[in-house]
Amino acid sequence: MAPASWLYLGLISGTSADGIDAALVEFATPPAAEPFTAGHSGKASWPLRIVAARTTPYPQDLRRRVLALATSDASITLDDYGRLDVEIGECFAAAANALLDEAGVRRGAVVAIGSHGQTVRHRVGGAHPFTLQIGDPSVIAERTGLTTVTDFRRADVAAGGQGAPLLPSLHAAAFADPAVPRAILNLGGIANLTLLEHARPVIGFDSGPANCLLDAWAERHLGAPRDENGAWARSGRVDEALLAELLADPYFAAAPPKSTGREDFNLAWLDARLPSRCAPADVQATLLALSARSIADALRAHAPATREVYACGGGVHNAALMEALRAQLPRLRVDSTAALGLDPDYVEAVGFAWLARERLDGDPGNLPSVTGARGPRRLGAIYPAGGDGALSRPMSR
Repeated sequence: MAPASWLYLGLISGTSADGIDAALVEFATPPAAEPFTAGHSGKASWPLRIVAARTTPYPQDLRRRVLALATSDASITLDDYGRLDVEIGECFAAAANALLDEAGVRRGAVVAIGSHGQTVRHRVGGAHPFTLQIGDPSVIAERTGLTTVTDFRRADVAAGGQGAPLLPSLHAAAFADPAVPRAILNLGGIANLTLLEHARPVIGFDSGPANCLLDAWAERHLGAPRDENGAWARSGRVDEALLAELLADPYFAAAPPKSTGREDFNLAWLDARLPSRCAPADVQATLLALSARSIADALRAHAPATREVYACGGGVHNAALMEALRAQLPRLRVDSTAALGLDPDYVEAVGFAWLARERLDGDPGNLPSVTGARGPRRLGAIYPAGGDGALSRPMSR
């Protein structure tokens, strides 16, 4: 007999590369005879809850090396790359172990880890599209004693998709409301949107920068990893000519499916567009306006019926950014996913616990309407714990 619930542990470090988010997630298994409600994706909308969660910051030097590698002009030796892959794997394993120890949960109670890893390059255009996430999964499985599912994006890319975003399947199952057209907005380094509208396929895409340029500019001029609450941006004035120049980048007008990253939106991209004289605080104010405006423009272009926007990710804590979004979308409710019962800091970590569960159940993890893949695909590679060689659990549904 299957247990009443399953525990999975999700791990991710996003494009901001400020640390590893870890979430221990319980997925309830309803009785077979019990009817279920369907999310917008048409899949069963099972209950889930976060049992425990924490963020483990990267060591400062490691974060610096990750961000350097993630820029388009970065280079690294093969030996350094191999060591970095293992080092990040060790950090992910330590984050998982710290969460389980803190929560007092025994390893045997957890089915598997879903580890997104750390994206260091995402190039899905051209003749040989690819996406690359590092953080050695064999190290994670060995150090935690838990089966680890990882490498979620490349199967979708191989099938002609963008490999991103991948969380709309979770958003559809957890957040869709047939009565209200909604958008789920992730404010990480890059902003991505999931558009949930009844009787319409789920749409999802990266709209452009959220925090990556704001953080990089703050680090350059303030020596701080971020502009806390957007205080510095508030002290400046939006340069409308610069804003128009930034918004003229072809990415913003491109139709979905589309995805992007630090390879495209970085300080080199910004420097090439800056006027000869512009006060740093005014640039910060303009970058904040860029994030808010590009998100609002994307909603107006691709989901004009949207009535509610629920945000997650680190940008939720930037009061100035949230205010700018509300100003751009005055007729919409703009809130945090906390209003829907899920902590905005850990939605992505929950998502990779969800995708691990989908993979072990043999179900597709992507939505072709989002990524543009040729069809549904099972996402992720499975690394059994401690050389067990096989998975022994029954299917959870």
